[in-house]
Amino acid sequence: MLVLASASPRRQELLRKAGIAFTVQPAEIDETPLPGESARACAERLARDKALAIARSRSDDVVLGADTVVVVDDQILGKPADGEDAARMLRLLSGRTHQVITGVALIVQGGEASVASETTQVTFMKLSEDDIRGYVATGEPMDKAGAYAIQGIASRWIPRIEGDYSNVVGLPIALVYRMLQQAGVARSNIK
Repeated sequence: MLVLASASPRRQELLRKAGIAFTVQPAEIDETPLPGESARACAERLARDKALAIARSRSDDVVLGADTVVVVDDQILGKPADGEDAARMLRLLSGRTHQVITGVALIVQGGEASVASETTQVTFMKLSEDDIRGYVATGEPMDKAGAYAIQGIASRWIPRIEGDYSNVVGLPIALVYRMLQQAGVARSNIK
């Protein structure tokens, strides 16, 4: 059985839409970046740590961990702490292109973690202070890396992406599918 080590409703929806059967057991880990850690290394480490946290008690299963970070000016933007933090992040993204990096880790039946990542370039239009205040007031940015949801209201400000759209939502499905295939995971998990 495939176990998703995440409570993210967006990751769950992406897996369901791709026809990949799974169950959910969220991992509780410290998601603080390490000093001097690159964004890619951080996303991959956190994905691995999430998968390992669940694999310890699910050694007969396949465990999938993932972590998404937004990067601008070599600064990692995680989930905002509050509305003020969300507004700060949106100001940083306004009128610019940034990177969304998702680390993915797969552990098959207690084996070694297979880890990879996907990067997508996302371009935001210039946002006014009214745009930012109004968006923060909707509450949508609050549990999202970088303080926005490409599949939601923020879509109106994103004229261009280069790369995997599902990666920006929170899980690069094509990468996950390739990893499942390479790991020889039973076809019963994939409809």
